[in-house]
Amino acid sequence: MKNEEILKKLKGQLVVSCQALPDEPLHSSFIMSRMALAAKQGGAGGIRANTKEDIAEIKKLVDLPVIAIIKRDYPDSEIYITPTMKEIRELMEVKPEIIALDATDRLRPQGKTLDQFFAEIKAEFPDVLLMADCSTYEECIHADELGFDFIGTTMVGYTPESKHLKIDEDDFKILRDVLANVKHRVICEGNIDSPQKARRVIDLGSFCVVVGSSITRPQLITKKYSQALEA
Repeated sequence: MKNEEILKKLKGQLVVSCQALPDEPLHSSFIMSRMALAAKQGGAGGIRANTKEDIAEIKKLVDLPVIAIIKRDYPDSEIYITPTMKEIRELMEVKPEIIALDATDRLRPQGKTLDQFFAEIKAEFPDVLLMADCSTYEECIHADELGFDFIGTTMVGYTPESKHLKIDEDDFKILRDVLANVKHRVICEGNIDSPQKARRVIDLGSFCVVVGSSITRPQLITKKYSQALEA
């Protein structure tokens, strides 16, 4: 899929994150491929997926652009979303349209900085589209300056530096600030848990919006209902 086609398919669209980790009940490449198909039938314009195995199965059923990641833990770093070149190379085997990676200011495995990692990726795969998963305004600005194709709000609230932040606080203030000050396309992701919020971030100027748990994690969706009854 050419870059122009990828951009056309994603612009203004819903991207559904189809992920289930090993300790979750839906963990299965077969199930995630069917989840992606269901998302497409529901009108999704793209899929975000974890592991080359899941992505390979998804691509057999769905012809939508895939934002690819690999979640993997390393003992010497807190970063787990596509942390090293090992994960980049694995993902390139299944030819994803976009690769997303943690773009916070924390050190990566072996003490590498984001700048070093970005340069490594571009040296080996100069044409790959990259999405920066950021947690703060400052990280978004830095990722934009580095040259990421997409700036994402994925990690807002999930790092020590951003734990006081909420993506939807004050009518998505952090998102509005980022949109006003970056050159590259912004993808809003993280805690978008209603159709109204998804519509709002597109209206504000986001290139597209990623929604995961509130669509594809039935155990969390069920928990909202059961907790409401318990209350």
